[in-house]
Amino acid sequence: MADSSFDVVSKVDHQEVANAVNQAAKELSQRYDFKDANASIDLNDTRILLKAVSEERVKAALDVLQSKLIRRGISLKSLDSGDPYASGKEYRIEAGIKEGIDQPNAKKLSKLIRDEAPKSVKSQIQGDELRVQSKSRDDLQAAIQLLKGADVEIDLQFINFR
Repeated sequence: MADSSFDVVSKVDHQEVANAVNQAAKELSQRYDFKDANASIDLNDTRILLKAVSEERVKAALDVLQSKLIRRGISLKSLDSGDPYASGKEYRIEAGIKEGIDQPNAKKLSKLIRDEAPKSVKSQIQGDELRVQSKSRDDLQAAIQLLKGADVEIDLQFINFR
């Protein structure tokens, strides 16, 4: 019997991110509390730039963006937002969309599988994803449950279960 496997990845639907940014920008232009704040949100590739006239307004704009991302099914673990900083007469927050499993997190997940998953489960780092293999599909299901409960700062998806 051949080994069964699945891949652990961290991916984001870019169209959903664009939709969330557009919804947040529309809400900022329509809300009364942002009337004189000159608040704006710009998206280019995986970088999001929020601008407003004061620090609390730019934080509120970030909160609006986060609520739109959650509503669109995008985990906030995928959003990497910095602290507000002054730039001329406005405050800015730069946020990025995290994709892929970086080496430290991949090693952490691999060690977790090696230590706590059933003994037949093996993991292998392949670029920015993690392949998990075993002869038993039940052991793979147990490994998925283990990884779902793991405390990592990235959003995990499980694909190619075969």
